[in-house]
Amino acid sequence: MLKILSRTIGGAVLAAGLTLGQAGSALAKVDLTMYYPVAVGGALTKIVDELVAGFEKENPDINVNAIYAGNYNDARIKALAALKSGKPAQLSVMFSIDIYQLIEQGAIVAFDDIAKSADDKAWLKKFYPALMENGITQNKTWGIPFQRSTIVMYYNKDAFRKAGLNPDNPPATWDELVSAGKKLTASDGSQWGMMIPSTGYPYWMFGALTKQNGQTLMNGAGDTTHFDAPATVEALQFWKDLGSKHGVMPKGTIEWGTLRQNFLDQKTAIMWHSTGNLTKVKNSAKFDFGVAMLPAMKSRGTPTGGGNFYIFKDTTPEERAASLKLIKYLTAPERTAEWSIKTGYIGTRPDAYQTDALKKYVVSFPPAAVARDQLEFATAELSTYQTGRVRKLLDDAIQAALTGTKSPAEALGSAQKQADRLLKRYR
Repeated sequence: MLKILSRTIGGAVLAAGLTLGQAGSALAKVDLTMYYPVAVGGALTKIVDELVAGFEKENPDINVNAIYAGNYNDARIKALAALKSGKPAQLSVMFSIDIYQLIEQGAIVAFDDIAKSADDKAWLKKFYPALMENGITQNKTWGIPFQRSTIVMYYNKDAFRKAGLNPDNPPATWDELVSAGKKLTASDGSQWGMMIPSTGYPYWMFGALTKQNGQTLMNGAGDTTHFDAPATVEALQFWKDLGSKHGVMPKGTIEWGTLRQNFLDQKTAIMWHSTGNLTKVKNSAKFDFGVAMLPAMKSRGTPTGGGNFYIFKDTTPEERAASLKLIKYLTAPERTAEWSIKTGYIGTRPDAYQTDALKKYVVSFPPAAVARDQLEFATAELSTYQTGRVRKLLDDAIQAALTGTKSPAEALGSAQKQADRLLKRYR
């Protein structure tokens, strides 16, 4: 009886020991919640899920819960709400232009404070400088580029041929754009020469026009805007004239969300849109199409766009280390190449274009290199303190001018005065 009791107690102790050991193993596991925006639709969630699964397979001690939170604004709102609710995320992809708001709210930690090893520090320097402009301020790196883009010009080569235009010679200047647009616009209204979206992210499209006219929209410190500069006003006047004077695109506003389908349905021969649409257009277009850099006035130009990785401040050292490990994994050259091929977004680091996969892809599909090559002429996307409010001032001014409610000079002058009031205390 005593032996039986001893075996029973011993078995219980052994079982308890195993249970405690398993609990200890479970406790050692790091759980990460990552908010992720889907900006242009398509199969991005599936691609991200596959990348995360690959990471978890290599790192069984880290669980990653990817929450798809709508567009960039949705992702920021939901991630910040989670922080306040006591159920915070550890990292997120959010707008690269959210940097000042996130810093001001004390929501994020600089990568310099986490990336301490020599390998980590070298990794921070692997990305295209133009893409890092929206991630660095106060001499620190706050955002790492991932879902990044420039604006490119998609054009219907079949429509060019039909209009007597060279399909291999897309418009390279504003004058050429207007001239081609007139030839491409059908008299019966079935096809416009071109469309530039003016809802959703009008300030982004406008940043391209102003850069082409030799003007940026803000300074590098995020405390001053240039909305009423003469070259800015000229750029908005040109945008309005495309519809109201030259008649090469519809008057008023053009929807961001439906423009890609308008292009695929051949309702417009040219569209300006994110390179993030490239793979979707490639897979869906029933006609021969091309992709080109945006045309120039004084120079070529586009703002960069898209999302950066951020790590939230309300994280443990273990969570920060795991978050950094995940971000380094997702931005490695091979996975950056895979991401670019599957989505159309820019490969964010030069060595991604030296991988066999992306080298072969660019040879077989040259449009994949356009956004990368255009980085030579790129500038930072509009980003300031009070970003949301400042951006809305400009968006409203653009739409007021395009709809004829105000002149470009009047609309931009008013926006500048209000932006000055918002930003004065940051100077």
